Amino acid sequence: MDIKGEAARLRAAAEAKPLRLPINRRVDESHHAVTPDGLSVWYTIQISPHNRIQEAIFERGDRAPSDEEVQGWLALLIVGAEASEAAGIPGSMTRRFEAFENGAS
Repeated sequence: MDIKGEAARLRAAAEAKPLRLPINRRVDESHHAVTPDGLSVWYTIQISPHNRIQEAIFERGDRAPSDEEVQGWLALLIVGAEASEAAGIPGSMTRRFEAFENGAS
């Protein structure tokens, strides 16, 4: 899989169809990719009256995604802000990263 190309596709889909909070919380499949080895990647941009949130979610069916797996994707998906990992449920096979930007309209 061409990670750069797939990350660009996810970013374009998120830019074209950002979630407008608190009303629109529905994410469609255009924001989702699955690598040949089974890593599921979701990327959204969420816009509220005062913030813009970039969110990347990584998930596997058999184990939590490793740092090595997510770092390459994060560098390509979340740009212009520093991503931080959100707290997760112990034993979860999902990792979520967010980047908050103030001043969205």
